[in-house]
Amino acid sequence: MNANDTEELYDALEKSGYTVVITGAGISIAAGGVTYSGMHAPGRSGAASLRSGDPSEMYPFFYSSFLKSMFEHGPTYAHRALAELESMGKVQGIITTNVDCMHTMAGSVNVAEIQGSFQINVCTGCQSVVRGYEIWRDGMPSCPKCGKTLLPYNIYSHAGLLHSDLRKAQQWMSKADLIIIVGATGCYTHMYWGYKKTGAKIVQINPGRTYFDGVADVNIKMESDPAFEDLMRRYKEDESGTV
Repeated sequence: MNANDTEELYDALEKSGYTVVITGAGISIAAGGVTYSGMHAPGRSGAASLRSGDPSEMYPFFYSSFLKSMFEHGPTYAHRALAELESMGKVQGIITTNVDCMHTMAGSVNVAEIQGSFQINVCTGCQSVVRGYEIWRDGMPSCPKCGKTLLPYNIYSHAGLLHSDLRKAQQWMSKADLIIIVGATGCYTHMYWGYKKTGAKIVQINPGRTYFDGVADVNIKMESDPAFEDLMRRYKEDESGTV
């Protein structure tokens, strides 16, 4: 089924008792975010080898690829809309492969960052974990205990999965009546998709072709910001009694 607007998404949200959102790089593009596939090859190889190299040389890469969109342009309208929907009790959890922290910056509380992010940082020396994305504003951060360089979890672990958040994702999927997929193509889906509750409705928001096209009950072929602008307009009309 195809949908050109968000009416079916609104109806699905209103009927759902437990809604989980899956997001990928597409939700951050409006803020200047960069997908991994969109990075130039030296950047990808440099990111993969950071732990054994000189991390200070890679701060410009971090800044141009992630931090600039976070601190100068993000979060996007879609990030903020999801945070509002959570506060309204319409969304119970967000599963993301993004490392840009924009869900947290927008105000979302229940977020499973299954690859870690710039708010989960590990010391290259003593392996202490330092939480918080603000430490990335002014250059490569150092460990407050030993002074060695800190790296975001996904780089420190060579893009390994953060198992505490993966377990949350699996638990949320087992409860969800509605799964909304926003700007995700299917990366690491196999790690939590098998926990999906039988009969859960699936709505995808993505203008391009993805792994989810064949499993979604509703495919909304729109960019994430315009889609959520339409959705939140409907909620505001409901509040004002104009619907």
